Amino acid sequence: MALEEFRWRAERVRDLYDRLNLCERGRVWTNEEFALGFVGDVGDLAKLVMAAEGARDMPGGRAALEHELADCLWSVIVLADRYDIDLRTAFHRTMTELETAINARLALHTHDARPDEAGGEGHGP
Repeated sequence: MALEEFRWRAERVRDLYDRLNLCERGRVWTNEEFALGFVGDVGDLAKLVMAAEGARDMPGGRAALEHELADCLWSVIVLADRYDIDLRTAFHRTMTELETAINARLALHTHDARPDEAGGEGHGP
């Protein structure tokens, strides 16, 4: 599924939540409430990851983990839309920045692992 399809489905569900919240509460969620909901979902995700790794007991197993990952993705897509952020562009830019930073650090470690031409020892921080 392409990013645009994810975005379309996320927006459709967000619109349904807006309609439901208007009926039940007389208002829609604010950006802050979407962000707080996301934080709650990330907390649930962390517990489910711990359960998947055997560190705690949680009901639901893999299906619950899949659900929570999808919830988190939904929140990211909705927040990006609310703040008019092009996720495709932001993602590629961020990955490029991270690759550059990681490669620079790896280059330092590669340099440190080589014997010093003069003394035979590596350079360390």
